[in-house]
Amino acid sequence: MYKGGIKMKKTIIITGGSDGLGKTLTETFSKENNVIILATNEEKMNLVAKENNCFYKVCDVSNYDVVEKAINEIVKEYNKIDVLINNAGLWIQEELDVNNSNRIKSVIEVNLLGTINVSKAVIPSMKANKDGLIININSQAGINHKAERVVYNASKWGVTGFSKSLQDEVAKYGIRVTDVMPGMMKTEMFSRMNIEKNMVNGLDTKEVARLIQFIIDTPSDIMIPEIGIKNINN
Repeated sequence: MYKGGIKMKKTIIITGGSDGLGKTLTETFSKENNVIILATNEEKMNLVAKENNCFYKVCDVSNYDVVEKAINEIVKEYNKIDVLINNAGLWIQEELDVNNSNRIKSVIEVNLLGTINVSKAVIPSMKANKDGLIININSQAGINHKAERVVYNASKWGVTGFSKSLQDEVAKYGIRVTDVMPGMMKTEMFSRMNIEKNMVNGLDTKEVARLIQFIIDTPSDIMIPEIGIKNINN
């Protein structure tokens, strides 16, 4: 956004902004914008915030009351929210009958309910400004299916449906929604899977960040409904 030839800072919220892709996004966008990280690990957020001159709020995205309070505080401080990047996510990979029930609940609550909660909380501010961009970091798992990833895939297919329906609902208010579906990335979360080829052929998080930068820089009257990115060798 430019005003009088000067590029204006955007207010960008990144959930899960202290790890993996979220950390790369924080590093990328905090240089020229007001970035606020929402996550639960205060120690990690504090370190990332100091390194990148940005801000953070301890926030469990699965708890709507906590989310709403954090968003209201951000709006009060910055007057508006230009971009929300729903990046917080958890991974699970086991056959369904041996999945831990609490882990199943956490994956659904963070991946799907968390995306819904933060989106719901920012929409009133975006409506008031008749402008806003919500970017949901989904996954190729949101359009594919695979054994031992039943719960993870279910959570991501949910994000796919949510994104498509929300696009229809909020476009009339000037709010855009983009569903980003990256393949495996070279992050700590995927390294814990101990699948060597994913780390060799996985996407560099900086490549994904460049794609998201493109989405943010797209004119406000243009919506990119969904976009996928994957390594051709994966």
